[in-house]
Amino acid sequence: MTVTEYIDQQNPARQPLLTGMHESILKNDTSVVAAVGKMMGKDMILYTDRGFFKYGLASIKDYMSLHCLPIYMNPPLHAKYQALLPAANLQKGCINFKTEAEMPIGITSQLITDCAPIDLVAIRQKYLSDKKKSKVSK
Repeated sequence: MTVTEYIDQQNPARQPLLTGMHESILKNDTSVVAAVGKMMGKDMILYTDRGFFKYGLASIKDYMSLHCLPIYMNPPLHAKYQALLPAANLQKGCINFKTEAEMPIGITSQLITDCAPIDLVAIRQKYLSDKKKSKVSK
């Protein structure tokens, strides 16, 4: 299934917001590629950087959700968006919302712009390298 097909299968009232968020993610983080895939047993749009998950956009029965790995690992960034999105349900690494009033496209664009420079692949490689060095020194 393509991203367009995924969005077209969602509630018509949600389609403009999902389309706007999808376009905002691709515009503001050119490192990611979008494809529909499964996460947590649900189809959603997965945005990956060099094959590694960075964002996910889902339309669930009662709400929509933007999964955002960079805010999961960045407490100051998480706190910034918790303050900017008081009507949304911000969890560790995802933002649940029902309407654009709760998750405005402008804030989505700002969030993705803030997250784009975070190189999760480099962070993972450094972690694995440090872990390997730690084992060698023991």
